[in-house]
Order: sequence, then C-alpha cells, then structure tokens
Amino acid sequence: MVNYDLALTLSINVNVFINKSYLYIPPELGLKIERENAFMSFYINYIQHKKWRSILTKLGLFGLVLCLSACKPAEETKDQQAPSSGSEGTAAWTRTVETAKGPVVLTHPPTRIVSTSITITGTLLAINAPVIASGATVPDTTVADHQGFFTQWSDVAQAKKLVPMYQTEPNAEAVAGMNPDLIIISATGGDSALKLYEQLSAIAPTLVINYDDKSWQELAIVLGQATGHEADAQQIIEKFNNRINEVKQNITLPPQPTSAFVYQAAGSTANLWTESSAQGKLLQELGFTLAEVPDAVKGNTSMGHRKDIIQLGGEKLAEGLNGETILLFSGDQPAIDALKSNKFLAHIPAIEHDRVYAAGYDTFRLDYYSASHLLARIEGMFKTKP
Repeated sequence: MVNYDLALTLSINVNVFINKSYLYIPPELGLKIERENAFMSFYINYIQHKKWRSILTKLGLFGLVLCLSACKPAEETKDQQAPSSGSEGTAAWTRTVETAKGPVVLTHPPTRIVSTSITITGTLLAINAPVIASGATVPDTTVADHQGFFTQWSDVAQAKKLVPMYQTEPNAEAVAGMNPDLIIISATGGDSALKLYEQLSAIAPTLVINYDDKSWQELAIVLGQATGHEADAQQIIEKFNNRINEVKQNITLPPQPTSAFVYQAAGSTANLWTESSAQGKLLQELGFTLAEVPDAVKGNTSMGHRKDIIQLGGEKLAEGLNGETILLFSGDQPAIDALKSNKFLAHIPAIEHDRVYAAGYDTFRLDYYSASHLLARIEGMFKTKP
C-alpha cells in the first residue's frame, strides 16, 4: 500500500527544494499547481476519490524520484548526464574534411546531400549516404537511363527517389531548389561543377573532391568520413575486397602488360587509364600490369588537370597502345569491331594476336556497382580452364 500522506509530503518538499513551484491542496479535494512566473495555473475540483488517489500515487512516486536524485553526490549526477543535442552533441560529431578548395568544417551530420557529380553519386548511394539529388548525363544512352543516371545504379536511384536536377550542364538554381545541407563537387572531369563553386558554397557547405586519383574504395572512405557513414563504407569495401580475392583465384591472366582505355572511333582517339585511375587501380589489384606509355606520345588532357587518363590520338595512337592485351572500357563488341577496323592499328601486338576484350558499357566510371560488374565480366573472360 502507498502511504498517500508521505507521498504528498515528499511532493511538497521536492517542489520547495527546487524552488520552482509549490503545491496547494484545497479542501474540496482539488489540486492547484502554480508555476514560479505564474505562466500556468489550473484547478481540478471535485475529483472522484479514486482518481485523486491515483494522482497522489503518481505525484508521490515522482517526488520520491526527484528527492533521491537530488540527494546523489554532485560528481555522480554529473557523470550520468546524457550528452545534450546542442553544443556538446555538435562538438562530438564535428569533423574537418580536406578538399581541393581547402579544409571544410562540418558541424552536423548531413541529411540532404546534393551531388553535382554523377561519378561521385554512385559511391554515395553505395555507402547509404542521404543523397537526395544529383546531376545527370545525357539520357537514354548505352551508359545512362531515361533520367540520365548511370545504368549500374539506376535501380538504386529509383528506389531511393533520387532527383535528377539537370542533365550535363550544372545549374546553381536547381541545386538551391533542393535545399541541401551539403553539396559535393568533383574537382575534375566532365561532370565537374567547379565553375559554380562560389555560388554553391553560399548555399551550403561544399566539398570539392578529386576522384581522378582514387579508387572507388578510397573515394568511399573520404565520403564516409564526411557524411558520418564510415561504417557503411568499410562494410561495402570489405565485401568488395572479398570478391576481388575470389576472382583472382578463379582467373588466368592474359599476356601482360595491358592497355586499358576508352576508344572513340569517330575521332580515332583513346583515353588510356593510368595507374592513378580507379580502373587502373582495380586492374592492378587483380594482377594486371598496365602498359607504359612513352612521354613523347602523351597528349594534353581536357576537363581540368587529370591524373586518371592519358589522351592519345593521330599518329601517336598506335605507339601509345603498346600492350600485349587490350581491355576496352565503356564498350562492348561494337567497340572491339571498331578498333580492329582501324587499319592504322592492325599491326599492334594485341590486335595481331587477337587479344582485345571489352569490359562493358558501364565501366566508364567505376563505383561499387560498376566495379562489381567489371569483376564478373573479367572472371567470365579469363576464367581458369579446368
């Protein structure tokens, strides 16, 4: 049984102790509670005896809890305080991200990320970052769906209701319209919105990130740290690395070294992947050796200073494609046919010995999704025969 007199006494004593309110019991069995600044007062009159007993029970127990809490040593009370959602919580999360435009301090976990780089978007999706909108490329092509999103993660984007803000040409108004709390720009490449940096950085914290010198795994680590999704990044990387080891055990490499590139038949040019590129890094992880290109045949790069490609063209094309094996990216059988039909390349080793392979259309930009497809394709092409 609850001692209601004791409960009432405890409640009154607690209220007096904390000097915030006082309790008044009228003779009509009503209850009046008045707050210190007279913000609120209310009366409960003629309460049934049963309800009154219930109120006193709750009030007495609450008062007892407050009394016991107030009697604890100051050190114990301080130690058991939960972190506030204000400055303490913010300070615990705050992080500094190194970018191509210098360090950027982020004080809160982002919840509305906008990516102006379709290349980076795939990795954001893979690590479950809250990306709500993205720049897009030309729609309905061999590499993109009807919205202009890469085919390798088109279904993921659709499931997450990712919004295509614009196609090919960056648009600051479209970005602002998404009300982002974090904006991500690629430092180089055809999907870079670097020219809009001043405008975009006035909308929300803006990260300018290089992807041309990183594997998709390295990019995932950077993005995971910036978004608070480090654990997601590590999980997907571990899963992918296990798959790499599996493929390595299942394949026999073709003759090395390998020239890996994107071929443009219309202009007879090639963008050759370097050791710094995501494609080059993955091939090396699988045991491939990238063919070296003589400095004399290296062309100029466009779309900013890039570390991931070497542009080859004209009479220098054949000299630059000197690998024993050729692996064509962003292409399928038609790309193989186009390369072999170039009479100026008929004498290079890979074509002479019929060692030209296609990596698939979705390998133009590597993220978790397209890289996983590439592993499956390489495993199929070079699977060790029993």
